[in-house]
Amino acid sequence: MNDRRNRGISGASVLIFILVLFGALWFTNQMDQKENELNWNQFEKLIASGNIKNIDIIQNKDVPTGRVEIGTKNEISGEDETKYLFTSDVNEMQEYLKKKGIENYTMTNVPQDSWFADTLIPMLLVVAAVFVLFMFMNRQGGGANAKAMNFGKSRAKLSREGDNNVTFSKVAGLREEKEELEEIVDFLKSPKKYIQVGARIPKGVLLVGPPGTGKTLLAKAVAGEAGVPFFTISGSDFVEMFVGVGASRVRDLFEEAKRNAPCIIFIDEIDAVARRRGTGMGGGHDEREQTLNQLLVEMDGFGVNEGIIVMAATNRVDILDPAILRPGRFDRKVVVGRPDVQGREEILEVHAKGKPLSEEIDLKQIAQTTAGFTGADLENLLNEAAILAAKASRVFLIQEDIKKAFVKVGIGAEKKSRVISDKEKRITAFHEAGHAILFHVLPDVGPVYSVSIIPTGSAGGYTMPLPERDDMFDTKGKMLQDIVVSLGGRVAEEEVLDDITTGASQDIKQATDLAKSMVTKFGMSETVGLVNYDDDSDEVFIGRDLAHASRGYGEGVATVIDQEVKRIIDECYAKAKALIREYDSVLHACADLLLEKEKISREEFEDLFKTVDINEPDEMIRV
Repeated sequence: MNDRRNRGISGASVLIFILVLFGALWFTNQMDQKENELNWNQFEKLIASGNIKNIDIIQNKDVPTGRVEIGTKNEISGEDETKYLFTSDVNEMQEYLKKKGIENYTMTNVPQDSWFADTLIPMLLVVAAVFVLFMFMNRQGGGANAKAMNFGKSRAKLSREGDNNVTFSKVAGLREEKEELEEIVDFLKSPKKYIQVGARIPKGVLLVGPPGTGKTLLAKAVAGEAGVPFFTISGSDFVEMFVGVGASRVRDLFEEAKRNAPCIIFIDEIDAVARRRGTGMGGGHDEREQTLNQLLVEMDGFGVNEGIIVMAATNRVDILDPAILRPGRFDRKVVVGRPDVQGREEILEVHAKGKPLSEEIDLKQIAQTTAGFTGADLENLLNEAAILAAKASRVFLIQEDIKKAFVKVGIGAEKKSRVISDKEKRITAFHEAGHAILFHVLPDVGPVYSVSIIPTGSAGGYTMPLPERDDMFDTKGKMLQDIVVSLGGRVAEEEVLDDITTGASQDIKQATDLAKSMVTKFGMSETVGLVNYDDDSDEVFIGRDLAHASRGYGEGVATVIDQEVKRIIDECYAKAKALIREYDSVLHACADLLLEKEKISREEFEDLFKTVDINEPDEMIRV
């Protein structure tokens, strides 16, 4: 159908070109005649000049009208040219020429047009014009009809064997996740051995994890290992403003998948279409819910989809509808978490290929200092380092590039050109020194990677810690230490300056949120007890019930919670003040060094503690 349409459009284009060409030739001819046409006064002057070579009178057969063609020579160029004069009476023109003494003129009749020129050519031109108009209208109507017909078609992209070169060998840092998915690959390659023992392969595999951990890459690797067709589509591609379109696209996707079975369907960001139903945001008949209902039916309804495995990825599994998570639909849930230190080293080795590294760069050491980084974060880190090396006109990366990229990725680009007064620099120096000292002396939150008073974004400076291990859980003691560190900047301002600033607003917010979570979520308050009072205030925005946004406890409990939060903040504040006073000499030394150098490293900061007596910090406050 597309070939016929293309041939029709091509033929119409040729006809349009011919018509335009004929029109251009006719217009050029008319312009030439108009330019060489004479009026009676110009004709008399030309006769009087005697610059005439020949005169031809071309008369009409039935009436005495005609055209006079005068051969003459151009006065400027000297070339021969023909002038025209139209006359209403050929006989009077002959008498005029005799009166002027011109006898050597010729008389001819206007040549008669043939039947071909008179009838056939105009007829062909009309037919061609009608054909072009018909094709144009058909093209417009066909395009609109095609769009209407294709509106309910699936937008999934199909990759066949050979198109996808991603395999498990190219996926680093996800060893256990790959082992879970190897069963899927084995079934797609040899399903008979599973069927003969009565095993049912999972119909759906849900990849769950934070953004950037490699969920989409894993799905591509499964398809690449199995060597089967691979359909990819985003959850948002199903949903449109017109009701029924999403459900139609789901049906079309599975029909196409059946024709290519065995195959894999991968739905990225499935939470866009599979959110929990019954939110009260549009009743039970809105477009998204119809699309979800059709997806549920296709995955495990009355129809049978043999050889079709549905894979999906999301980082918000908590908002998915329970019906899609039951066995028979998404049978298996594979958690793709942040990589550990060994996984980060493997990922760094993959992304370091093609990037020349100097001998001083140790990927193992980078992996140890990037706790919490995902695969995407690590790729971005090395990419930023490569950009810095290229800007410095170097053909290889050095350790300094990694350090600068680490700050840029973790904190933001430094704005060294911003003009800051000496007073503000001094305030920032003491503020960051307060944070840095508490990071160093408290056992579970340090050590310090770098301290800077160079503005980054909206912040006047930063203190970057360096986690040295991957912690699965936060302990009560560590969370209290985090609150103490957050309050260190405000405490340092109060101890040294006569006034306080707004620079600690974000620190206070972080400390308050953490203390509130300890009381309401994690049961870390003896007064409140082991009761979860978290109100889940964000549930309206993640697709649950509007009515659920109300608070689930009374005013008396709310008062107790507020008192407990304030008590934790006050006790941590007292702890921070005691430590800052204990290391007052380090505080001033660090601030002075920051004012001098603007940015100091871990080694420079830790050297400051060698000049004073360091006492072991007191035991942490217990809630």
